[in-house]
Amino acid sequence: MRAARDQFWSVGYSGTSVDDLSAATGLGRGSLYKAFGDKHALFLRALDNYTSDVLETWRTALGGPGPALPKLERHVHNVAEEITGDVDRRGCMMAKTAAELSSVDQAVAERIADVVRGLHSTLRDCIAQAQAEHSINADADADGLASLLLAVLRGLEALGKARATPEVVKGAAEQTLALLPRVPTDGGAPGSTSPSEA
Repeated sequence: MRAARDQFWSVGYSGTSVDDLSAATGLGRGSLYKAFGDKHALFLRALDNYTSDVLETWRTALGGPGPALPKLERHVHNVAEEITGDVDRRGCMMAKTAAELSSVDQAVAERIADVVRGLHSTLRDCIAQAQAEHSINADADADGLASLLLAVLRGLEALGKARATPEVVKGAAEQTLALLPRVPTDGGAPGSTSPSEA
C-alpha cells in the first residue's frame, strides 16, 4: 500500500498506470486487481492511508500532553520546516489530489473535505485549550483562528511548491503566530509595549 501511495504521490493519479503500480509494488496485474480492485479503488485506499497519517500527526502534535500554546507554535514551526526541507518538492499528496481530482471525482472530494474538517477541528480544540489555560484571549473566536491557521498552513504548502525561499515560508509562519491574541504574561494590555521595548 505504501509503495502504491508513493507512486500516486509522486506523479498523480492520471500519471500513474497499472504497469507503474505493478513495478512499484512488485505485484502482477492479476494480483493487484485481486487485492485492491481497479486502479481507482487502489488510489482511494492510498489516499486514505496518507490522510490518516496526516490526521494522526496533527492530533498527536496538537492534542498531546502539555500546555496548548507551545504545542501550537511548535506545530506551525514544524510544518514550515517540513515544507522548506522537502528537497524533492513532492509536496502534500492531499493538496495535489485536490487540485487534480476534486472537481471531477466525488469520492475524492468527499474524502478531502472530511480531512480538512478534521484538521480544522484539531486546531480549534488546541486553541480552545490555550484559551482555557489563559494563554490566548478567551474572547477570541477559536473557530475563526483555526480557519486562519489552517488557511496559512495550507498556503505554506503552495509556497513550497512554488519554490519560495525558506525565509518566505518561515517568515509567513512567524507572522501568523504573532497575530494570535495572546494573554500578556506581565499583566499589561494585549499589544501593549513594555518600557524596555519602547
